[in-house]
Amino acid sequence: MKKLLLILLCVPLIFSCGVKKEKKKEKNNTNIIAKKIPKINIYHTDTTTDNYDWMRLSDSQKESHNSDAQTLDVLNYLNAENNYLEKAMTGTESFQNDLFDEFVSRIEQNDESVPVSYNGYTYYTKYKEGEDYALHYRKKNLDNAEEELILNLPEMAKGSSYFALGDKSVSENNHLMAYSVDLLSRRDYSIYIKDLRTGVILEDKIQNTTGRITWANDNKTLFYTKKDKVTLRSYQIYRHTIGTDSSKDVLVYEEKDDTFSCFIYKTKSRKYLMIGSSQTLSSEYRFLDANDPLGNWQLIHSRENNLKYSVSHFEDKFYIRTNWDAKNFRLMKTSTNSTSKNYWQEVIPHRKDVLLRSIDIFKSYLVVNERKEGLRKTRVINWQDNSEYYITFNDPSYSLYSSSNLEFDTDLFRFVYTSLTTPRSVYNFNMATKERTLLKQRKVLGGEFDADNYISERIFAKSRDGKTEIPISLVYRKGIQKNGKTPLLLNGYGSYGSSSDPYFSSVRLSLLDRGFIFAIAHIRGGQEMGRYWYEDGKLLKKKNTFYDFIDCGKYLIENNFTSSEHLYANGGSAGGLLMGAVMNMEPELFNGVIAGVPFVDVINTMWDESIPLTTSEFDEWGNPKEKEYYDYMKSYSPYDNIMNVNYPNLLITTGYWDSQVQYWEPAKWIAKLRDLRANDNLLLMYCDMDVGHGGSSGRFESLKEIALEYAFLFKLESIKE
Repeated sequence: MKKLLLILLCVPLIFSCGVKKEKKKEKNNTNIIAKKIPKINIYHTDTTTDNYDWMRLSDSQKESHNSDAQTLDVLNYLNAENNYLEKAMTGTESFQNDLFDEFVSRIEQNDESVPVSYNGYTYYTKYKEGEDYALHYRKKNLDNAEEELILNLPEMAKGSSYFALGDKSVSENNHLMAYSVDLLSRRDYSIYIKDLRTGVILEDKIQNTTGRITWANDNKTLFYTKKDKVTLRSYQIYRHTIGTDSSKDVLVYEEKDDTFSCFIYKTKSRKYLMIGSSQTLSSEYRFLDANDPLGNWQLIHSRENNLKYSVSHFEDKFYIRTNWDAKNFRLMKTSTNSTSKNYWQEVIPHRKDVLLRSIDIFKSYLVVNERKEGLRKTRVINWQDNSEYYITFNDPSYSLYSSSNLEFDTDLFRFVYTSLTTPRSVYNFNMATKERTLLKQRKVLGGEFDADNYISERIFAKSRDGKTEIPISLVYRKGIQKNGKTPLLLNGYGSYGSSSDPYFSSVRLSLLDRGFIFAIAHIRGGQEMGRYWYEDGKLLKKKNTFYDFIDCGKYLIENNFTSSEHLYANGGSAGGLLMGAVMNMEPELFNGVIAGVPFVDVINTMWDESIPLTTSEFDEWGNPKEKEYYDYMKSYSPYDNIMNVNYPNLLITTGYWDSQVQYWEPAKWIAKLRDLRANDNLLLMYCDMDVGHGGSSGRFESLKEIALEYAFLFKLESIKE
């Protein structure tokens, strides 16, 4: 119905509602001029006018089949932008198709995942040629066991413009499988139960969940988390008994503090169920014997401001990773019978130069996942004699993470390794012998890729304070001339303590092989250099994130990697905020910018607590209802700081069903930019009317948007093939 409605509304260059028929502004080189309906906002003593608030629709308006006048206005405007983008990119259509075919040609279409063993079965997925979605299989760990197809995603996705599998979880007796599906791209999942012995889908159906599923050990009870329908905050945990109506499910926990979200999981030992509740600066856990799902939950330690902790189980102890007197976290242990903080005993002390990220517990070994000097490290400790060592790697920068370590009684630690020049590689590492076995390295088809043809570097830019060194990871093809004519794409994020670790991309080869340098700025607000790095780029220090990115760009220019005429920037979501902020601060530093699902209307969004996820992010950005935070946020909010200056060429991408950054933020942003900017550079927006924050589902469809982004860059560089 959505697609049909849009077709009826799409009349190129004639917009009855969402766009006024006004004389074309020469400076903007387009006749898309969004109408203005002034909305006066009074924030503290500050009175502001928002001319484009009318673009905001409620969920019920978006979902309505009988659209009202406002909805029609908004749809007309979004379609006008899409039509204008298509017109502006005329002449690149064939190139975009070629790029898409190029991306696909490198993918091994008949592909199979590395098998994962758990509870007597081996699980794996297969992709068939031309299919967007995988087939999920299992096989009993016996000789000559038959392969069982447990989920046929290509069949399940038929007829859906969007399809995402959230989770799948098998009961302890291996008879039942619960799985979750999102068909709208709003991360709103429905849970179904399948009898793996018969293939029958049971009548149990649970809606409006986060998608995560946790079984108790009785094979008939599962737990799940529900979201608030308005704010989408994960706030309730329910218990469901197989064969009963989900309307009778029992609420076992409700998080009433709207700055916290809750979740549930089972410990790797499979002995305990854990309910966690957390926000940016605090967390709290409860536990229950997984054999007694109707029992009473016990508190580990009550929440405190600025106390973060997480819980793992081994033998008769809980192992607790915490920031208690340890900004970069330390590891503690305590008896399962005495869990409050005053009983915690130190296992691994705090280190100012090492971030303790997480742990993996095995019967004979403790694996500690760390970060030092911006790089991930893996440390292996023997439980018996406390001997230890690190697993080492040679690339200057890389990504490394634990993967599918579900079995407890094994000497094999599985990890995934990738770098800017190394495709995703899955290893089994024998912790006793230190032997590593490559199980699978993702193939790059076409016969043209050779890692030796590319150079990866890690360099450091000085920040404007003269003291802070900002890591930059780069990759480029051997033989390119690094000078003022070399195009360079600089990627950044820098929020939530999320680190931008380097990884290999076969799609990115299409940039590198056409002469681009690709770089990642590991700016403050991420956690690359530890917890201090994160805290130096949030709240009232948020501008450090933007300054670091700008300083990285200037460093690359000063050191002759590129020039402003050939420097490009890319970031999505909070990285889209980064793009908007640096465009206002240094509008002529970049020739072009790509902003994906950008969080740019900071004040209006953070003021409105009905908008999904707002309250849970006060500790990241600040609460604008406090004057100090309001003033600071307003000083960098991209939407509030648009000026009459020469902005770089800009491509914005968004999704109509986005629940994380609502579509109206980029829509309002581009309308205001078009109205106020001084020049006529490309100003384009693509709004996918079928997807949300993560973009298109399936392994091929999302490549079309990347082809558009690359075509945008190549157009600016006059690269035509």
